[in-house]
Parts: sequence; structure tokens; C-alpha cells
Amino acid sequence: MNVLRLPFLVKLTLVIASILGFGYLLALGESILAPFFLAFLMAMIFLPFANFLEQKLKFPRSFSTIFSVMILLIVITGLIFFFGSQISSFSKDIPQLTEQATHVFNDLQRWVSRTFNVNIDEQFAYLDEGLKKLLSSTGIILGFTLGIFSTGLGFLAFFILFFIFILNYRRILNNFIVNVFTEKHKSSVQEVVSEVRIMTKRYIIGLCLQVIIVSILTTTVLTILGVKYAILLGVLTGLLNVIPYIGIFISLLISCFIAFATNTPSTCIYVAIGYVIVHAIDGNIILPFVVGSKVKINALFSFIGILVGEHLWGIAGMFLCIPAIAIIKIIFERVEGLQPWGKLLGEEEKPDKKKKKYKITKKITLEEMD
Repeated sequence: MNVLRLPFLVKLTLVIASILGFGYLLALGESILAPFFLAFLMAMIFLPFANFLEQKLKFPRSFSTIFSVMILLIVITGLIFFFGSQISSFSKDIPQLTEQATHVFNDLQRWVSRTFNVNIDEQFAYLDEGLKKLLSSTGIILGFTLGIFSTGLGFLAFFILFFIFILNYRRILNNFIVNVFTEKHKSSVQEVVSEVRIMTKRYIIGLCLQVIIVSILTTTVLTILGVKYAILLGVLTGLLNVIPYIGIFISLLISCFIAFATNTPSTCIYVAIGYVIVHAIDGNIILPFVVGSKVKINALFSFIGILVGEHLWGIAGMFLCIPAIAIIKIIFERVEGLQPWGKLLGEEEKPDKKKKKYKITKKITLEEMD
């Protein structure tokens, strides 16, 4: 059998054309592909529960799917109620926040004038006016939060439907992926599919645990510092933390702004220090022990993925791009010929690095995941 060998420039042209075409299709199918991919991630989380109902309790596939959907709807309803009540409470305090922030800003302006003996009234007048406009515009403050969590009825409807279909027809989808390849490759393809499914499930569940732990830590820090809306800011930080580096920075700015408006300016410094500590704990303990190092994406491709995801699918793309890159990395590392691309997406490997262990009690020991 003769193998067609193409020149390097031809191969490079085909690869670039394929990437551009694939990116165009992703952008074109945003309204369908974004909820489909989110439904796939959620299906990976609910897969152990559905398998338990079917294998241990002998439930039919349709019943296990219905129970999974009911639990998912309860969680979504709880999140909507939580953020709705928190945002409603926050919007009622906007006038008070405006007054407090303006008072603090005026004090800061007078302190700078006395300390440096510089007449900066005209310069600060412009900043003062801009601050008042920012504080008086609830749409700017609330729009960011609502833009993250309010995805629209259409998105939610497609998400629920795709979630039902993926759970209900998961065996058909798995058989299709395996049977597409020739008979001699079926066993290896099945092995790759099983490994990818297990690693993806572990990664998504670990990511959810990371969100919960970071939310609890941030809420605790903000509560100790006396920052208002500590629970809302803590949960927001946990969710934004899914976006590496950028997410924690955005949540820090929001928390410092609230702390500046409701407390003293020195509280902002303590909030920043608290966020640095939480981020250090997340990067050195939570991420390695809960998510694992094998699916960790390096900072360069995380940042590129965020930019590409935002360009293709907006805010939803910023959240979904990191799990997507992690899944691509898992696939690349298990497909012959694509291993170098998988290593390119990950962190630098240290062959002599030992797994970290923390002994909690005599019987409980935390060990770093692979």
C-alpha cells in the first residue's frame, strides 16, 4: 500500500485551513454547540449517579435520566434563587454604596491635596464625576454579574434537552465512536474512549469541588474582614476562578470595590492579601489534590483559550474553554502521534518530583492526584 507523502508547506496549509474552518463552524453554531458542550460536562458529573441507579437499583435508563434531570433542575433553581435574592439585595443598597463611596473618595482627595500640597481639584473633579456615574449606573455593576449567570431561556432549554439526550443515548454515542474505526483499531479506540471518559469525569468533578472550596475560603475571609455581601462575592469568586488568572483578578477588583464602598480603604488591602492567600492555597493544594496535574493547562494556552473562547462564544466560551482544552489534552496524550501536542498544552514535567502528601489524622492522608 502506497502512502501519499505531502510536502511540509502543503501539510501546514491544510492544518491552518482546517483550524480556520473548524473555528468558523464553532462560531456559526454557538447557539447549539455551547449548550451541547455544557450538557456534556454536566452529563459526565451525573454519569456515576445514573449508573448507580441502573446497576445497583435496577432502574430503567429513562427513569435514571429523569431522576438526574430532576436533581439538575433543583440545583439550577437553587442557584437562580440564590443569585436573584443576592442581586436584589445588592441593588437596594446602591444609593447607600454611592453615598459611602463618594464620601470616602472625597476624604481621599482632601488627604492627597494636604499631603502633597498640590491643587488637584480639576483633575479629581473628572474622576469624581466618573465614579458617581459608575456607582449610579446599576446596569454596569449588575450587568456583569447577570451576564455571567443569566444565559437566557433558549440556552437553558437547549442545555436541558441535550443533557437528557446525552445521558439517555450515551451507549449509542459510545458505540458510534468505536465503530467508526476499523476492526483492528476497535480495542485501542475503546481503551482511549474509556480513559478519556474516566479522566474527563474526574476533571469535571474535581473542578466543581475546586469551585466549592474556593467559594467557602473566600466567603470566610471576606466575612472575617467584615465585607458586605461576603457570600455573593465568595460564590462569584469560586465560579470566576474557573477562568485561570483573569477570573481571580476580576473577582478581586469587584471585592475591593465593594470593600472600598462599604468599609475603610485599608480594608481593600486586607482583601487583596486574603485573595493572594486563597489563590496560593488553590494553586498549591486544592488544584493538585482535587483536580490533578495530568489535566493542568499551562498559563500560555489557558490565556489563549480564554481569548479564543470569548471571541467564539462570549462569556460562556471563557468558562467552557478550559474544560475543552483539558479534554483535548487528555485525547492528545492517548493518541499515537499526538502526544507532543498534549505535552505542549500541559505544564513542564519534572520526572523526579514526588507526590505531595498531607497527613490529616492517623487514618486520613491527602495525596496529590496524577
